[in-house]
Amino acid sequence: MNLRPAQDWRSLLALYWITSFVEGLGVSQIYAFLPNRLREVGLATADVPHFVGVLGALFFLTGLPLIPLWGVWADKFSRKAVIIRSALVEAAVFGIIAASQTTWQLVIGMLLVGFQLGNSGVMMAAIRDVTPRHRLGLAMGIFAASSPLGFGAGSTLGGLMIDQLHLASAIVFALSAVLSLGVALLLAVASSEVRPEVVPTGSTIRLAFGAVRGVMSDPTVRWLFAVYGLVFVGRQMSAQYLALLVHEVEHTSLEVAGSVGLVLGVATIVGAALSPAGGWVADRLGFRTVLVMAIAGMAVGFGALPLAATVAGLAIAYSLATAGQAVVGAMVSGLVATEAPADRRSATLNLIYLPLYLGGIAGPAIGAGVVSAGLRAVFYVAAAVLVGAAVLAIVFARRTGGRDGLQGGAAA
Repeated sequence: MNLRPAQDWRSLLALYWITSFVEGLGVSQIYAFLPNRLREVGLATADVPHFVGVLGALFFLTGLPLIPLWGVWADKFSRKAVIIRSALVEAAVFGIIAASQTTWQLVIGMLLVGFQLGNSGVMMAAIRDVTPRHRLGLAMGIFAASSPLGFGAGSTLGGLMIDQLHLASAIVFALSAVLSLGVALLLAVASSEVRPEVVPTGSTIRLAFGAVRGVMSDPTVRWLFAVYGLVFVGRQMSAQYLALLVHEVEHTSLEVAGSVGLVLGVATIVGAALSPAGGWVADRLGFRTVLVMAIAGMAVGFGALPLAATVAGLAIAYSLATAGQAVVGAMVSGLVATEAPADRRSATLNLIYLPLYLGGIAGPAIGAGVVSAGLRAVFYVAAAVLVGAAVLAIVFARRTGGRDGLQGGAAA
């Protein structure tokens, strides 16, 4: 039986916003302070850049086979349980990273990250099911801002803890573990179960493969996934190296946080603040138009990063890139939520991060190879990939546009 949620969409959005914020806070500390943590467990400084890229690819690789399963389990049994599971695994991941004494122990912790993923699509599906259509763009924009804001807060807090309080990066990760446990408790107590419009029945494996086949049979979704995948290739191959670029620009060692927290913190907070505005504009101009503009902004931002000669320049360039990333996520989820058929909507939203996983594997792996040509070369290649994604998005908008095409047009 399809039970409608008793929880108001605004309160559920707030709970999921907090959940995504805390996850972003912890994950940002992996990007910002993994080089510091690698030095703390004894890895040579010269080996850190290559190791950062390899680890970045590994945790997406372990999570890839589970993508369709989380969505099926959520729809078949309980979305709430799947989301709480993610918070509990986060706590374990950050706890292991904090407690690691050797490089191989740190690798084990990073491999477990793949088991914490798979909650964002489930949360978006639930938000879609409880939110009025005329508020959907705004709701998706607000939710999309949560992770970038968490990224900003996590890196800023970590930088203060390391450089001002003179704490090891292990303590930073331990705090994230505690916060993740708190989120799991909050969700268990305060969130309601939101069942999908169509509850799947049958074998989990059959449903999982069926969900993938059904999603990829839709030409609009195929286009979206191709665009989104290219976006994440560019984003992930460069995100792994941003902390090292900050250290290079300001000439600081990996024994300190330097201005990593400042750059990531200020940039992601400023960038995320524009995400709800992007959703508001998309409700009026069309999701496709704003999608193209956001990807172009990302390309400019990442292309400007290696040209920056100061910390302020890095912060400005990364602000543009982060704003574009947040808006791209909101536009893709908004397009799926409004255009996917009701019987495939939940499955599609649950699988929306498949391009993230594929890009998360390919991007860092490419970066690990490109970095041998120089740290800044990684960002130039990433910008070129994003230019390609913008061109593909323009083609997608013109071929599948309808009333929401590149020419604009208010969404219904």
